[in-house]
Amino acid sequence: MKAWVLKEPKPVEENPLAFEEVETPKPAEGELLIKVSACGVCGTDIQTVEGTLPLPTLPIIPGHQVVGKVAELGGGLDEGASGFKVGDLVGVSWLYWACGKCRYCTNGMENVCENQKLSGYHVNGGYAEYMTVPADFAFSIPQGFDAVHAAPLLCGGIIGLRALRQCGIKKGGRLGLFNFGLHAHIVIQIAIHEGVEVYVFTQKEMHKKHALDLGAKWAGAMNENDENGENDERPPELLDAGITFTSAGAVLPAALERMDKGATLVALGVTVEKIPALIHEKHLANEKKLCTVTNLTRKDAKELFELAARIPLRTDVETYSLDEAPEVLKRLKAGKVKGSAVLKLD
Repeated sequence: MKAWVLKEPKPVEENPLAFEEVETPKPAEGELLIKVSACGVCGTDIQTVEGTLPLPTLPIIPGHQVVGKVAELGGGLDEGASGFKVGDLVGVSWLYWACGKCRYCTNGMENVCENQKLSGYHVNGGYAEYMTVPADFAFSIPQGFDAVHAAPLLCGGIIGLRALRQCGIKKGGRLGLFNFGLHAHIVIQIAIHEGVEVYVFTQKEMHKKHALDLGAKWAGAMNENDENGENDERPPELLDAGITFTSAGAVLPAALERMDKGATLVALGVTVEKIPALIHEKHLANEKKLCTVTNLTRKDAKELFELAARIPLRTDVETYSLDEAPEVLKRLKAGKVKGSAVLKLD
């Protein structure tokens, strides 16, 4: 099969991925073999390819927003017991496997399982024609979604929903979304569906328009490095909650300044760069809270897919062929993608 293989991490501008013919994997006991139809391209893929994340294994095939058709059932599975049959459209997320036995898994926190495996990071992912996944961690794709439009749900949708729940926003509340792309363009639809007012902070005019088209009450720029706020476009009111969708640590104190008393700010990112010093009176006083979101659980996925069908969610995608993956990573890094970028194989 054809696949993009990372052997040595480098900046995406240096084209570290190699397009190679590799052996098609075989499903092990309890696994599905999936013929990949589409794979979303995520900022975490950039961090993987560039080595911002310490890589546990090389070479590796990236990709963790995977949708495809079941091509084969591994040993111990049959079409009745597994819930899957050959030809079913299924999805694979960042959480490839969790042990189910550690103290985190047994407390409903499989998202931070101490033995977990992650797609496209510990095990080969979806920048390829085929991949395998444990059947217990594959998701049936909701009716009404084709592979391309379902792919962004596997990361931006599920993890975005977890962040939305973590921030505790209620109907009628004011929610700030800091940066606007893969995750945020899905989160905004859920928030508005639930009666929340959404305020979007982004430097890109294309992304401001996208946010307003999706129903944001306000969209403007925020220069997190401008201490006097002279170049900021300030929202009309303080916010009850916020979610940051960026690894830029400087965004966190700037976002906290825009939070009202008792507000919660959620930092969504696999990594966050050095955070500038926080001043208690300016950033944390009056019971403001700062927390993080890590990965997802299968419970999160179940809720997201139910919402996706009910709202229904719309994923705005730019499609590319598999052989364009290196160029897509460059476009994503430069902020030139509207919504989600998806590699279409089928």
